[in-house]
Amino acid sequence: MDGLSQEEIDALLGGMGGDDSASAGSSATSSGGETLTPEERDAIGEISNICMGTAATTLYSLVNQKVTITTPSVSISSWDELVAEYEKPCVFITISYKVGIEGNNVLILREDDVKVITDLMMGGDGTNPADELTDIHMSAICEAMNQMMGSSATSLSSMLGEMIDISPPSADLVNLIDEVDPSKLGNFRSNNFVKVFFKMEIGDLVDSSIMQLYPIDLAKDLFGKFVSSQGEPEPAKAPEPAAPAAPAAPTAPAPDTGQPATGVPPMMGQPMMGQSMMGQPMMGQPMAYNYAPPQQDVNAQPVQFQPFNMGINPITQQENIDLIMDVPLEVTVELGRTSKSIKEILEFAPGTIIELDKIAGEPIDVLVNGKLVAKGEVVVIEESFGIRVTDIIKQ
Repeated sequence: MDGLSQEEIDALLGGMGGDDSASAGSSATSSGGETLTPEERDAIGEISNICMGTAATTLYSLVNQKVTITTPSVSISSWDELVAEYEKPCVFITISYKVGIEGNNVLILREDDVKVITDLMMGGDGTNPADELTDIHMSAICEAMNQMMGSSATSLSSMLGEMIDISPPSADLVNLIDEVDPSKLGNFRSNNFVKVFFKMEIGDLVDSSIMQLYPIDLAKDLFGKFVSSQGEPEPAKAPEPAAPAAPAAPTAPAPDTGQPATGVPPMMGQPMMGQSMMGQPMMGQPMAYNYAPPQQDVNAQPVQFQPFNMGINPITQQENIDLIMDVPLEVTVELGRTSKSIKEILEFAPGTIIELDKIAGEPIDVLVNGKLVAKGEVVVIEESFGIRVTDIIKQ
């Protein structure tokens, strides 16, 4: 017999619908039974994608290298699973929220990636990073994360429609294989958490990954705020029965369209002011009233100004120049000028001759406070040089 019996078919169908959680991609599940629904997982991924995109732009401005961060993947993980993925020391960046959200999250960067980033921040080219991370490097990565996560918090504020602020991040070099100080990890060491995984590229120097860890409670709180910010529509209420209307003038019968009659003539198919298409009041659209305050009779007349006194001519006024006779002015005698490139100037040495734009015997310039006032010729008075004025520049 080639076919299946009815009992075998029923058994197969019963086995297919028994466990929804076994379907791939239906939800993020941990060994402890804590799950994220597909909606929660997608929302956390969208939030992380937008925030990390803003952070990548900030990192580009700090390292002057193209920064690419891929779309994240979201899952529930445990500390043991994390240790299995990261066997080398890594840098934990702890970000604490102080306004808008309660809790903290952790950004995990590989040690080698931090060395490259900090080397670029300190003016290097990223090809010869330090052998080990010092306090200077940890301070630099904290400053980078402070700016990155600060811009990320700004994006999160715009997304959720409320103020989000963070405390300055702290950085710790953590060896996941050894016992870790619990104070540096909060509840991540003992409880399951949400893991958001990104691929990160920085120019041709870094092709690696970063991870962001959220406590499950914080992730669900973010999901709730995200849903609230989207303004999901409330279920439509049943329309209230309309009050009996006064008899209306007879109108032409409407064509049969399969829709209930509205009692509105065809030429007036628009809803009445203040009413929606469903017969419910439209929110946020107040009625407009035209009101003009009563006008009062006002006695107005043109303003009159006193005429200017035209009997004074400023040109003919006597100037009292004696007031500035004692003001010192700087007199400069300029032999000539020339232009040189930086390369030529750096080649100056004792004995170098610099050719000026003046011809031998040509009058030299006399400047007062940088302004040309006269021309003259060089003379020697006893043991000092002097200038004999030969021409006054009139302006």
